[in-house]
Amino acid sequence: MSWAGKILRVDLGKETCTSEPLKMEWARQYLGQRGLATKYFVEEVDAKVDPLSPENKLIWATGPLTGTMASTGGRYSVITKGPLTGAIACSNSGGYWGAELKMAGWDMVIVQGKSAKPVYLSIVDDKAELRDASHLWGKTVWQTEEILKNESQDPQTRVSSIGRSGENLVLFAAIVNDLHRAAGRSGVGAVAGSKNLKAIAVRGTKGVGNIHNPKEFMKVTKEKKKLLHDNAVTGQGLPTYGTQVLMNVINETGALPTRNHRDVQFEGASKISAEAMAEKRPSDGKPQLVTNQACFGCTIACGRISRIDATHFSVVNKPEYWGASGGLEYEAAWALGAAGGINDLEALQFANLLCNEDGFDPISFGATVGAAMELYEIGALTKEHTGGLELKFGSAEMLCKLAELTAKGEGFGKEIGQGSKRLCAKYGKPELSMSVKGQEFPAYDSRGIQGMGLTYATSNRGACHLRSYTVSSEILGVPVKTDPLTTDGKPELVKAFQDATAVVDSSGLCVFTTFAWTLADIGPQIAAACGDEFTQENLDLIGERIWNLERDFNNRAGFTRKDDDLPPRLKTEPAKVGPAKGLVNGIDKMLPEYYKVRGWDTEGKLTAGTRSRLGL
Repeated sequence: MSWAGKILRVDLGKETCTSEPLKMEWARQYLGQRGLATKYFVEEVDAKVDPLSPENKLIWATGPLTGTMASTGGRYSVITKGPLTGAIACSNSGGYWGAELKMAGWDMVIVQGKSAKPVYLSIVDDKAELRDASHLWGKTVWQTEEILKNESQDPQTRVSSIGRSGENLVLFAAIVNDLHRAAGRSGVGAVAGSKNLKAIAVRGTKGVGNIHNPKEFMKVTKEKKKLLHDNAVTGQGLPTYGTQVLMNVINETGALPTRNHRDVQFEGASKISAEAMAEKRPSDGKPQLVTNQACFGCTIACGRISRIDATHFSVVNKPEYWGASGGLEYEAAWALGAAGGINDLEALQFANLLCNEDGFDPISFGATVGAAMELYEIGALTKEHTGGLELKFGSAEMLCKLAELTAKGEGFGKEIGQGSKRLCAKYGKPELSMSVKGQEFPAYDSRGIQGMGLTYATSNRGACHLRSYTVSSEILGVPVKTDPLTTDGKPELVKAFQDATAVVDSSGLCVFTTFAWTLADIGPQIAAACGDEFTQENLDLIGERIWNLERDFNNRAGFTRKDDDLPPRLKTEPAKVGPAKGLVNGIDKMLPEYYKVRGWDTEGKLTAGTRSRLGL
């Protein structure tokens, strides 16, 4: 029935690795990956736990479709209590690592305790053991992956690891696999660093069996792959331009946050867009973009492989960056670019490489740099605070310098590594942190896309676009077109997106498939793989159950209605230009309606009726 049926429990303090049977009752209630791992987590961990203490746990989890022939079936998630937010954290990654874990015969790895010294976990099919990682501590994720592949003498070994930022407890440190795929947000890498866990190296040779109805699964996955191929977004836009196709689109919409959300359009957007990445450079006659790249089993191939200009100021003396590597995605290009008013494409690519190499989230990093630049401009920060750095909006040199300092945990980089909420509070301007629950906004201004304001405010892991991508409906018209400038109907829309995304994240598939698929397309694939009981109605209930489970954990962790809010800027400073000119976000109107739609009380807590209906 598609699950491997087995989990690996690793106790770092006791230095033990133990196999346990998967709780199938929970699997049928929560599916896998995000949902199932969250169920394990909330049952085992006190909601009040310090995220960086040994009592916190860290779970790597696959979905039932991970490692199968379903398109994009290569996903895995890392679940914990996030140090950036103090909320439930689930960060999703692609590449090949998740499929490799599943093919080794494991649904998830639960890590608990803390090691007395740096270690890594080696998994080869059924064999799992902790090994010394002293020689890996202080290494980047690129170096770590190369070393572990050489030590295993198997180039098919897949590595999920932290860089120096995770070791240094940067609160938005990521866990990176396949060089530039990452469980990127909420600081899951810092939790690994706090436990002295450097990496998990896995090799699986078993494959994925136990498909409920193999013939039907082959038939339905083939049909759904054709839908992806024929769709304008998943068959043309994403393969050709990647997520960067959005840069000019969102800018023209008047929803591209610029200079720490002071503005909603960036005059330099065209210089850091997908089109700019494809243009030939004067310096060497070559475009930055080399090719696209796919994750395991993916028929979309939205990934970017880019080559940086070796003559650029930031990389002249760094030949290790001259070759082709992971290229800019839209969120990273925005955060490293427009958020700080920076239009230097090569500087953005260099900073992005540092985020990949040392494993930290470019969204939170770039947004925190943007906040620091505003603090500097208004005089709340001075050169005495920054170690002599002039943090002016538009400074590509400062972006690159701060990326290096943050990776190393040195100088003012240490303060950047704590995120914008702590930075702005320390220097007396908490309102300048563009975040919810301590996590920085991604690349959509909610004055120009009203539904995204409610999405950010109510996201269980802090501000996030991947929990409810209403941009799809409000801007792209998928699955139906809604008006981005009105609050009408947005509570219902956000709930529908949140519940559906919870199902996708728990299945082992990529959320990008939902540009072409609805749950009516995903459901038959899950049913053929896992069992006929996974009907459309059942999946809707599973998604809602997962969302409420996460919400309940956050409530017990101390989050209240006041945390479901946006910074004052988005509620009091109208957009200056563009279609949303004169508008602020209507979160105060939408939130009470959303609570009603969710079946929560007026304080945002689950009612007894909702608990009973969802079996919580």
